[in-house]
Amino acid sequence: MALKATIFKADISITDMDRNYYNEHNLTIARHPSENNERMMLRVVAFIVNAHEQLQFTKGLSDDEVPDLWQKSFSDEIALWIELGQPSEQRIKKGCNQSQHMKIYAYADNSFDSWWKKEQDKLKTKKNLSVFTLPEALATTLANAVERSMQLQVTIQDGQFWLTIEGAEASGYVEVEIQQHL
Repeated sequence: MALKATIFKADISITDMDRNYYNEHNLTIARHPSENNERMMLRVVAFIVNAHEQLQFTKGLSDDEVPDLWQKSFSDEIALWIELGQPSEQRIKKGCNQSQHMKIYAYADNSFDSWWKKEQDKLKTKKNLSVFTLPEALATTLANAVERSMQLQVTIQDGQFWLTIEGAEASGYVEVEIQQHL
């Protein structure tokens, strides 16, 4: 019998003064059996940083035809394609070709460094691609804060990012915590 996804609920209050975006999101997050807390929370951070009324989680690991998150227009065009980790060159090509903009989010660890050294020259040719990393320490902090039901409060102002998860705080400058590589 196949394992089923574990369901998490996250109530997120976002105050993003840099983008003039203020909204509450009540998310239902399905964590694939092969996904760990670090990866799931990376999806949540990617959602927060790119928050929009039309941004949504997809089937992700369960369906390799779609990204981890995407934002579609009312005419069903993909405005934003978000991948996590170190996607293959073929996957990046697909995301860049099918969307107006593609973003990759990963934790800054040794495997990312190796992938980046190998792929960066090819990736720099993609004009609608951005690559971001978050520090490994943030992965641990976020993974330890995971509950089946979570309340997150986020404030972003002047590039500084404050995140509170039910009393456990993580903060830092967006430029420091989320490094843009492209």
